[in-house]
Amino acid sequence: QVQLVESGGGLVQAGGSLRLSCAASGRTFSSDPMAWFRQAPGKEREFVAVISRTDGITYYADSVKGRFTITRDNAKNTVYLQMNSLKPEDAAVYYCAASTNTYLTGSAYYADWYNYWGQGTQVTVSS
Repeated sequence: QVQLVESGGGLVQAGGSLRLSCAASGRTFSSDPMAWFRQAPGKEREFVAVISRTDGITYYADSVKGRFTITRDNAKNTVYLQMNSLKPEDAAVYYCAASTNTYLTGSAYYADWYNYWGQGTQVTVSS
């Protein structure tokens, strides 16, 4: 059974930083593209970033480019999201997701491309 467990959320002032972690278990993690999505109250879940299985290819939402960095450590079955220069509009529940698809395509921007999801971690940014 695949489990994704996010951690690292919390309250931070605007301009500050947080690093989210997502620990995966239950399948061969290195086979899965991994992503972060977020959902703010009253809004749809939106794509944040994705990283390929082994060659480090990444895609980012325009709203976070240059501020957020997604990385992964396959030996630790963990994916990270380093968030810098946080803004109040970054506040949301952040979800980790894994896909059984092999290669990144444009579909990786969409939630239905992913097969497994974590429970989410709350990020609050004060102005």
